[in-house]
Amino acid sequence: MTLPRNLLGQTDIEVSCLGLGTVKFGRNQEVKYPTKFALPEDREVEKLLNQASKAGINLIDTAPAYGNSEQRLGRLLRGRSDWIICTKVGEEFTNGKSYFNFSAEHTRRSVERSLRNIGTDYLDVVLIHSDGRDEYILEATDCLATLLQLKAAGLIRAVGMSTKTVSGGLKAVALTDVVMVTYNLAMQDDAPVIDSARAARKGVMIKKALNSGHACNDNAGGAEASLRFVLQREGVSTAIIGTLNPAHLAANIAAASS
Repeated sequence: MTLPRNLLGQTDIEVSCLGLGTVKFGRNQEVKYPTKFALPEDREVEKLLNQASKAGINLIDTAPAYGNSEQRLGRLLRGRSDWIICTKVGEEFTNGKSYFNFSAEHTRRSVERSLRNIGTDYLDVVLIHSDGRDEYILEATDCLATLLQLKAAGLIRAVGMSTKTVSGGLKAVALTDVVMVTYNLAMQDDAPVIDSARAARKGVMIKKALNSGHACNDNAGGAEASLRFVLQREGVSTAIIGTLNPAHLAANIAAASS
């Protein structure tokens, strides 16, 4: 059983239709999952990474706002060239609270820190981690311009935005390589963004494909139905799935492979 792969828009980056989200590797405070969880031990993270890799998942999604997720990946990843790594800039999580900074200086320092944390000399995808002011961030801050400079310098292969509004998503499609949007059976407002990205041949990454885990408790087919709904949508490049449960990961892989 091998997961299908798709080109991420017009880039030369090929991603598995499922990506492994790593919020739960490093952060369990101020999150919106239906049940509480303890942070995993290194051996549990290694087991999930190995399981994902063997099934054909090659995309890992992380962020500075995910606690120590980046640092753990830097310690535990094997075979960097086998993985497509997506991280973010803009949001920080310190002392149990998030804050945002989209300045040129902070953006550059964030990328340099991610490179050190993960132990790599390039990042495949870097997304702007929006605070909800998508258009303002893209148009009135130095964040995107700085990321494009770092891309030109060879430190980043593709840039994009994890958006929170439809208008911001459409703006991100116009200005960047990749857009990450929310899309699942319960939330479909970003459908026009996916359509716009498909027409423009831009990459589309789906967050909250399982509605932050709530789809697992849904009577309308649960996680399997939600995941198939997302992956069958034309224009979707990949869906990010985060879990600490090997059985859940196996079930998601099976649903995506069928």
